[in-house]
Formats: sequence, C-alpha cells, structure tokens
Amino acid sequence: MSRVLPFVCPPAYPFARQWIEALQVAMPDEKIMVFEELDAEQRASCDVAIVANPPVQSLRELPHLKWVHSVWAGVERLVADLADLDLKIVRLVDPKMAETMAEAVLAWTLYLHRDMPRYARQQASRQWLEHEYLSAEEKTVSLLGLGAMGAASAANLRAAGFQVCGWSRTPKSIEGVQCYSGEQGLQQMLARTDILVCLVPLTPQTKHIVNAKLLGALPRGASIINFARGPVVDDLALKQALDAGHLSHAVLDVFNQEPLPADEWHWVHPRVTVLPHISGPTNRRTASALAAANIHRYRTEGSLPPTVDRAKGY
Repeated sequence: MSRVLPFVCPPAYPFARQWIEALQVAMPDEKIMVFEELDAEQRASCDVAIVANPPVQSLRELPHLKWVHSVWAGVERLVADLADLDLKIVRLVDPKMAETMAEAVLAWTLYLHRDMPRYARQQASRQWLEHEYLSAEEKTVSLLGLGAMGAASAANLRAAGFQVCGWSRTPKSIEGVQCYSGEQGLQQMLARTDILVCLVPLTPQTKHIVNAKLLGALPRGASIINFARGPVVDDLALKQALDAGHLSHAVLDVFNQEPLPADEWHWVHPRVTVLPHISGPTNRRTASALAAANIHRYRTEGSLPPTVDRAKGY
C-alpha cells in the first residue's frame, strides 16, 4: 500500500501539478498529494513532507511531521517561518542546479565583459561608436560565495579565460582560483575585482553584506551581478553607487520584493539589467530524483540526509 507523501506549497502555486507528476514518477511507492487534498487521517500519518515555500499553517496541521525536504536551494524563508517548530529541514543540493547557475554566471559575465549595456544604450540613441576591447585574461571576476554554485561558476569562468577570485566565510581551496576569507581577505579581493558575482546564501551575517563600504572598496567602473538573494545587497547603497558612476552596471536577478513592483527604480535605471529570478531554476526531474533517494533511505534505514544548521541559516 502506498504511503501518503504531501507536497506543500502555496495554494496558488502554478507548477504544483507538474511537481506532483515529477515526484510521483521518481517515487512510485509513495502517493504524492497536494496538502489541500489530504483528509484528517492522512494528515495525521505524515512524518515527512516535500515543500516549496509552504504556508507555515499547513505544516502545523501535520501533527506527526518530523522533517521537510525543500525543493529549493535557498531556505532562509523556511528557517524563519519554522523558527518555533521542532522540524528538521533538508535543502536541495542538486549538481544540475549548480551547472545551470554556472551557465548563467558565465552568460551575464560575458554580457558585462563585452560591454553589452553600453552598446545597447548606443543603439537606442543611434550611435555608431566602437570602444576598446580588453581580453578576458585582463579581467578579474570575483565570486562572493564558494559553495557548490560558486565552485561550478569558477570552473566556467576559468575556462573562458578570466582571472577568478572567490571569497567564503571559512577558508577554502579551489584549483586555479585565488581564494580569500575573513574581512581582510574580502577587502583584498574587492580591490582587484572588475566584476563581482554574489552567490552567498542569505543569513543574518550576509544580509546587506554588499553595502556602501563593500561597494566603495571596488575599483571605479566595476560591475556587480546578484544571483544570491535581494537582501544580500543594500539597495540604497547600490543605487547611490550606480548614480555616482562608481559602478558601471548591475545585473540583478533577485530583489527584496518579488515580483519586482512596477514603480521600483531598478526598472528604468540606465545602469541596471532586471531579470525575473531566472538564473538558477530548479530542474524538477533531477530534484525529484534526489528527494526520492533521500526519502527512500529514510524509509528503509531511518537516516536523514544532512539537515540545515539553523544557526548558520543553510
């Protein structure tokens, strides 16, 4: 008899059925159901749930829930929402997502490297004007965050010929990458950076890590890509650095409020490229397979995969 495994997401989430189908294919011995379809007996039987930005009240209505498996890599909202519940949280660690993110990092780094924003502005004003080309070897791309996504991104950037640096909270070593850690290391890295790519998880320690001091430590004319979370960047400090011309451009895929409201300054700023949170989408097939493997081990061995350290936030 199939066991009930709930998929808990906001009621209006448009891809719930696609997730149900992908999870069911990966877990034929489980009966995957959206939370709203569970009866009282089924809710009482659930000890694990698959979640995608779940309404916390829904999880409170699963009285015997022990842990949740997120289908997202970022879990800062989940950690905050479940602060008063004694639940283990497993976040998605998917090599396919790291690969997809690394592709986006390279694509938008090349966009900045080849001065695409400037040429787009010239087209709008019908200007035919060539600018000096600098090779990739003459540019330094720095990664703020050296987790799985940072390491994959570093490999792509190195293959494209860029000089690559990276910063992490604790010391790391990646072949061909100049790695830094700590406050002094961060300042050293920033001083040589042409393009800064934000990939850190959002935690209390990384909120507004990209502030006026950090931006001021970048050389004039540097650019920034934020593929992390909106609150990693101090929005006012970013606007001031762009307005002053200290930063040449910002590629932003994440924001404090999403969707980005139509009246926000980012939409019309000539030095900003707005993306609708598309840099590292979850692959439903591979994510479902990973979740299936983790849940199978739990069902057969009673063991959980690595869980989120709530103090660290990831």
